[in-house]
Amino acid sequence: MSLRLVIFDVDGTLVDSQGDIALAMHHAFTELGAPVPETAAIRSIIGLSLDVAMARLAPALTPRDHGALVEAYKRSYMSLRAEAGAAQSSPLFPGTREMLTALGARDDLLLGVATGKSRRGLDKLIEGHGLEGVFVTHQVADHHPSKPHPAMVLAALAEAGVGPADAVMIGDTSYDMEMARAAKVATIGVPWGYHPVADLRADHVLAGWDDLPARLAELWEVPA
Repeated sequence: MSLRLVIFDVDGTLVDSQGDIALAMHHAFTELGAPVPETAAIRSIIGLSLDVAMARLAPALTPRDHGALVEAYKRSYMSLRAEAGAAQSSPLFPGTREMLTALGARDDLLLGVATGKSRRGLDKLIEGHGLEGVFVTHQVADHHPSKPHPAMVLAALAEAGVGPADAVMIGDTSYDMEMARAAKVATIGVPWGYHPVADLRADHVLAGWDDLPARLAELWEVPA
């Protein structure tokens, strides 16, 4: 039996973190005295590494200003998370825990994450939701170029010992899908995240987590 790897994006796919992301962005831009981006613009950059995100949100500012925005954002986001707790700050989407439990119990699947979060941010989130030991590979922004560069997926494949044909990327943004395609990995989109479904151009789009076993079975031609 071949082992297959299911790689998940985090923000907008597993957890709904847009509220604190938008508020932390508002605080960061206000602290710097820069115009606060529209909510739609903030949603559009979720998933990118912070340095790339700030450059897209404020292209007229200098790299030094972008760095200041990143640091201000981190301070604000950590403060919001500490105040509410990671589980409350970034709640799991409905059915996510049950889905992870069911997939994690399968002998033929390995689970991983590839996220624009920092290592510290991901560790806090996993701890807050009690998801320790669920994922065999954790790819974070600290160690890779920003999505859609394929480095995260390629590293996940290497760590899991799985080839591209035996892996799938699940995410909510075009960055996730482009990253996976660049690594020659199949894609599954979710419609509850932060990019319009039409922009994803995913191989499959879920209606809900209940659809996932059937989509995986179709992908690899195995029983659901």
